[in-house]
Amino acid sequence: MAISRRELFKVSGAGIAAGLLGLPLDPLEAKAQDLPIRYAKESTTICPYCSVGCGMIVHTLGGNLINVEGDPDHPINEGSLCPKGAAVLQLRDNPARVTRPLYRAPGAKEWKEVGWDWALDEVAKRVKKTRDATFTAKSKIKVKEKVGDREVEKEVEAVVNRTMGIAHVGSAALDNEECYLLQKFLRGLGLVAIEHQARI
Repeated sequence: MAISRRELFKVSGAGIAAGLLGLPLDPLEAKAQDLPIRYAKESTTICPYCSVGCGMIVHTLGGNLINVEGDPDHPINEGSLCPKGAAVLQLRDNPARVTRPLYRAPGAKEWKEVGWDWALDEVAKRVKKTRDATFTAKSKIKVKEKVGDREVEKEVEAVVNRTMGIAHVGSAALDNEECYLLQKFLRGLGLVAIEHQARI
């Protein structure tokens, strides 16, 4: 490649000017930065927000969550996350997050902090009280029966074992195993009104 006299003066002048201004002309050594997740433990999980079920990779170091990113191997989101999923880090590390149960007595205007044992016992008492008050063991139902060549409708008493006084709304953050156990528990209580967040 030929260089003209004019171009030679331009390049030489630029080099001299750079030298006079103190710009280093030594070749630079390029190296990769150490990533903050270098020694972190990597785990996969599911985003807890909507019912899509996007896969996430979370990195923890010393028991602290330090990084969250989309899982490129997950078939639903293929590595992408919505703004809520991308900001899931603040779900755990947030000074405004409530970490103890709060209770507001009937008629009270203020919430007060209570212990976990008291809160769980109170929930159990109220579930039992409501179930006992609204439980139906048997109910009259209409059934159709064939008598000879015609169909006859008659009323019979059937065992239903249900309560209509309690309802449940499920969460999109539950996996199949948790949903299975929850259904067993709710059906055992006799709940009929069982719904899920994804259908609402």
